[in-house]
Amino acid sequence: QVQLVESGGGLVQPGGSLRLSCVASVSYFSDADMAWYRQAPGKSRELVGMITRQPTTDLSDSVKGRFTISRDNAKKMVYLQMNSLKPEDTAVYFCALRIPTHGSPDYWGQGTQVTVSS
Repeated sequence: QVQLVESGGGLVQPGGSLRLSCVASVSYFSDADMAWYRQAPGKSRELVGMITRQPTTDLSDSVKGRFTISRDNAKKMVYLQMNSLKPEDTAVYFCALRIPTHGSPDYWGQGTQVTVSS
């Protein structure tokens, strides 16, 4: 059974930083594409960023220049470094794993809450 477990969420003031982590319980982690999504109250889930197995990275326009995504295949972990946080970044953040031949994520974590507020 595949498990993705996020950590690192919390309450932070505007302009602050957080680093989210996600550990995956799969043997093929280095061959998988990993992504971070988020869902704010009353809104649909949106892609924040993705890191492929190559690895190449892509971030949504709303977080470019503020967030970075990275991975450590030896630890089977993916990270989301979030800097210059804004109140509009408040959401539940989800880690996702996608098998490269598939069009959408195959597995999801349970999510971690990020709240940006003074």
